[in-house]
Amino acid sequence: MKSLTLTPLLGIPFVRQGDDLAAIILRGISRARITLADGDVIVVAQKVVSRAEGRLVDLRTITPSAEAETLAAKVEKDPRLVELILRESNAVLRAVPGVLIVEHKRGFVCANAGIDHSNVCGDDECVLLLPEDPDGSAAALRRRLEEASGARLGVVINDSHGRAWRLGTMGVAIGISGLPALVDLRGRRDLLGRELMATWVGAADEVAAAASLVMGQAAEGIPAVHVRGFPYPLREGSLQELIRPRDKDLFR
Repeated sequence: MKSLTLTPLLGIPFVRQGDDLAAIILRGISRARITLADGDVIVVAQKVVSRAEGRLVDLRTITPSAEAETLAAKVEKDPRLVELILRESNAVLRAVPGVLIVEHKRGFVCANAGIDHSNVCGDDECVLLLPEDPDGSAAALRRRLEEASGARLGVVINDSHGRAWRLGTMGVAIGISGLPALVDLRGRRDLLGRELMATWVGAADEVAAAASLVMGQAAEGIPAVHVRGFPYPLREGSLQELIRPRDKDLFR
């Protein structure tokens, strides 16, 4: 069994639109005195990806639709924010005062379509959307990091989500490149020799959650983590592997 090592990449500045995120991460890797090797994984916080890609929106520029106005009154939220949530969503799943749960247009379920005010720009009128194409963002970062290092890598973009029937947020993968999102263990044996019949491991979510413990959730300022010892072979992967089909979704 491999040992798993997570190293925070310190000294990364506040990322802004147009910044070269790959170059910033490479400098963080150099400061940590890490030489990238085959099988390493880099986990990057969604917010720095979104800021670099210019996903910041000034609410003062948003005119809410009638649908947004009606829904905002129900959930007691800013109609302009609700308008953005609707634009970023396929469907509204739950709407009660203070809570708006949606299916994001990328297929996963989350609160407020992942739109956030914290660690954005210091202006309460600014919000940050998720990357337009998280898998594509992960792939672009991976390509740059592999070109610079010559190593075969995986990249995960993580975000903090809640979970059905449980309190608290945790890190989950929303963008994946170069590693399996889901690992099928069916057919393997347990300690007592019993064949596993239904075991799938959400490997990308597990590494995203582990990295979140290192990143923190408030003012820690650690948006990237180097992971060594990922226990599964690297392969191409995608967020879609983790999306439960609607006909098998128990929470709808």
